[in-house]
Amino acid sequence: MSTRSDRRWAELARELEFTRLPELRRQAEGWRNGLTGLTALLAVLVLLKGRDDLTGLPAWARGTATGLLVAAFVLLTTGSLLAVRAAHGTPEREILLGGQALRRWTEQEVARVTRALAWASVCCVLGVILVVGALVVAWVTTSDSATHRVQVRTNTGVMCGELILVDPQQVAIRTETGGQISLPRATVQSVQPAKSC
Repeated sequence: MSTRSDRRWAELARELEFTRLPELRRQAEGWRNGLTGLTALLAVLVLLKGRDDLTGLPAWARGTATGLLVAAFVLLTTGSLLAVRAAHGTPEREILLGGQALRRWTEQEVARVTRALAWASVCCVLGVILVVGALVVAWVTTSDSATHRVQVRTNTGVMCGELILVDPQQVAIRTETGGQISLPRATVQSVQPAKSC
């Protein structure tokens, strides 16, 4: 490398001391925007879709998934607040007029911003992991929805089983004990969903 190139790199290294805080603030704004978006998305999904999806889960799974989602929301909100603090700082009580005082404040602020960004990224990753954990709990514990259990009321009585076929001539169900049963449509009074038989 040439002497001129070495000198330019040395100048850039010296300037880095003065540009580090604004660069960190820009990074923090990006984290703030991302975390705020993730938190808003999670809140919308939980408020609009979450309750319908969790109602079919067993009680322990519903509690676990809800706890994971609440913890994820808290972590993502905390990460957003840390990123906001890193991006904008805190109001100072005094204005720094001296060069050395400004230098000390800048060094301390760089350390605080770096620490806040590190914690914001940890909160973001943990929040996403908890959301994925809640989804896994919901997927693993959800019963198979492909079976549609129905209660069929006929002239002769009530039958319960898995719905197989409904057409103008017949209603076919599969019972746990009797296998497949075809009922003439004229004898069927009602067909209603059933949670269990």
